[in-house]
Amino acid sequence: MKSRAKFIALTAARMLLTAAAWAAAAAVLYKFEYFSQITQVDNVTGALPIAFALIFAGGCTALAWMKYDRKSAPVAIATAAFVILSALLYPNALRGNWWIDYGYSTEGDSPDIGVYEPFREGSLAASLNEEPTLRLSGELPVMDGAIALYPLYAAFAQAVYDESDYSKDVVRCLNTKVAYEDIISGEADVVFCAAPSASQRAAAEAAGAELVLTPIAREAFVFIVGASNPVEGLTTQQIYNIYTGKTAKWSTLGWKEGGDIIAFRRPEVSGSESGLNNLVMKGRPVLVPQPLPSGAIDGSNSLMKQVSVTYNGVQPALGYSYRYFAQSMYPNPDTKLLSVDGHAPTDENIMNGNYPFVAEVYAVTNGKPEGAVAELIEWILSPQGQYLVEQTGYAPIK
Repeated sequence: MKSRAKFIALTAARMLLTAAAWAAAAAVLYKFEYFSQITQVDNVTGALPIAFALIFAGGCTALAWMKYDRKSAPVAIATAAFVILSALLYPNALRGNWWIDYGYSTEGDSPDIGVYEPFREGSLAASLNEEPTLRLSGELPVMDGAIALYPLYAAFAQAVYDESDYSKDVVRCLNTKVAYEDIISGEADVVFCAAPSASQRAAAEAAGAELVLTPIAREAFVFIVGASNPVEGLTTQQIYNIYTGKTAKWSTLGWKEGGDIIAFRRPEVSGSESGLNNLVMKGRPVLVPQPLPSGAIDGSNSLMKQVSVTYNGVQPALGYSYRYFAQSMYPNPDTKLLSVDGHAPTDENIMNGNYPFVAEVYAVTNGKPEGAVAELIEWILSPQGQYLVEQTGYAPIK
């Protein structure tokens, strides 16, 4: 009787362990959309998370039902090792994080922003058609920001700063990374950027800085391909599948001759990379940059130039940016912007919410804005400030 009860208890425990292992594997695959998108997985890297989940569940099942003795010990040890490794390496599998050299340059060409410099003769910065309701003089607030936003905040400075007090040091621009470093350190009074990345938030917290983000404009986050690419648009799910590694071939998206998708990426601290993570992927594990098929197609170009690359007779690259930068500030005539969910990134679709990836552009301060900085931000949100937002090429916030 005791042996039978022991057998029943052991069998129940084995069944419970087996069910728990398969339930855990199923839960992970469900969470990361592998059940619903299984037909869109078209590459080994994208299939590895499925394989690891099956190895984990299968290994746990084998361990639960294995007869243990000296002969089975090596098999049991090897099986346990596979189970442990599959669990430990699963985060790497989700992000395709297997490469030492990703083959992507981090420096690239950039537009000549000097043509937008405030008070420069013939400056391309937008201007008001009336006298500004605010005039700042004396010690002017130091501005910094993203390259794509320099024409906008240069227009703000040109409109409200007293020219006699202006100097080039007052309105700076290098890139998003430096702008956030400047606002955290106190080198700048206000910076104009997209939302900070996780590492930039962490740096602010470590320095005891309080990043206060005031929305001042809206902008579309866009996806870009070569002009000869026959694909005119993607769905949000297709974009998720590409950047989580499930889909790596254009044929899965309807372009049979397209070959592998060359998904160019930007450095983690860039504004556009923050946009991909914060605005589009929203917590999904983003595939790390995968090796390029040829080092010759990388070079030291900007993404806007790289995305029009021709490889094996087609233009297989995919990239992303903000609409104003891609269309007006640093355009590449050999590229086109994709629709998303059937909606093009037009002013109308940004304002009515039909285009799904609309970012807010921020005036970022270290702590609550005060004094001249508070006056400046209040004016930016006024009809005159929003007029310059629209004239520059961004969508107004209100």
